[in-house]
Amino acid sequence: MTQSSIAKRANTSMASRTITPRASSTPGLLNKDSTRATFIQAITLGIVLFTLWYVFANAAGNLDRLGMSFGFDFLSVTAGFNISWSLIPYDPSMTYWRVFLVGVLNTLVLSFAVIIVGTLIGTIVGIMRLSHNPLVSQLARWYVEVVRNVPLLIQIIFWFTVIFSTLPAPRQSYHFFDWAFLNNRGLYLPTASMSISGWWAVLLIVLAVLSLWLMRRWSANVKRETGKHPQAFYLALAVWIIAVAISYGVLSQWLSWSIPALKGFNFSGGAFLPASFGAAFVAMTVYRSAAIAETVRAGMQSIDKGQHEAAFTIGFSRFQTLRLVLIPQAVRAIIPPMTNSWLAATKDSSLAVAIGFPELVSVFMQTSINQTGRAIEIISMVMGFYIIISLLMSYLLNRYNERVQYKVR
Repeated sequence: MTQSSIAKRANTSMASRTITPRASSTPGLLNKDSTRATFIQAITLGIVLFTLWYVFANAAGNLDRLGMSFGFDFLSVTAGFNISWSLIPYDPSMTYWRVFLVGVLNTLVLSFAVIIVGTLIGTIVGIMRLSHNPLVSQLARWYVEVVRNVPLLIQIIFWFTVIFSTLPAPRQSYHFFDWAFLNNRGLYLPTASMSISGWWAVLLIVLAVLSLWLMRRWSANVKRETGKHPQAFYLALAVWIIAVAISYGVLSQWLSWSIPALKGFNFSGGAFLPASFGAAFVAMTVYRSAAIAETVRAGMQSIDKGQHEAAFTIGFSRFQTLRLVLIPQAVRAIIPPMTNSWLAATKDSSLAVAIGFPELVSVFMQTSINQTGRAIEIISMVMGFYIIISLLMSYLLNRYNERVQYKVR
């Protein structure tokens, strides 16, 4: 067989083969990523809605079975019980809505004080942990280790029962220049009152703080451009001090002080902070400062060592390096975990119920529930308060965190 015949036969066999095209299968509806994601979200939403409906339906059925109804009309009913300490006027003839406001304000004051003082102490302890002095760094380390490994509730009870409850009686109170008095009932402080509207004093304080901030900002901008503070800043500062002194002198003629004085078995006049507030404040501040100290230490150690060396090279002292180089860069890493510490400080205030401090859980979620039986409504209000405060605080700190982060273009 010749080569030409072989080639001819091969071409014929190849031509006789028919290639059957594979049927094109169009993708199914659920094979698309967008459709599948929408389907999964719809199922998830349906499950959540069904769960919520079941919970509310079950609660409504139980209320009907007990002959009760859901509503917040009880907030306008007279409470009929006393509260040991409140920032706003309160007496038993007021309503449960007033009780709720008292609990909210007491909780906010305690949380705000813990956040401010705890952040300051935590920052100092965190910096101390990075000290080259082994005694200082080890003291800070043991402070953090001991405090963080003891539950907060135990610390609150310890400070209340071992420290504040063992203070002397009112007649043997510790006094500070006969203006402030500390005993086992609490701390008594002088208060100021004005015969005219207090808004004038608030307005002057706001104007004084705002003007000082504007002067400081203007001086900082000039120093950034020229390398030194303008001489006019010191003249403006002297004028500001004189203006503040004159304003105080003018307001002092309408200002009067109420000094605590011992009458009988207790003090009268001035302001009063109960021992339960002091114990909760000290315990929560110490506990939260230890967590913040670790946050500050981690943030400081995240800065490259070259920044330290560069600052020392150009002649910066340790304090200048810390204030001008390290802290401005470390704050970008500190703010996110710091947010969690602040949120935890707000929610930890509910543990003060263990020592009788009249915060929201104590006066509203315990006493009010026992008297009204409106557990669902009261618990919902308490949960809503903590959710709103947490979301608001998270929003503000996240906005600040966005401002201090590096802008990548």
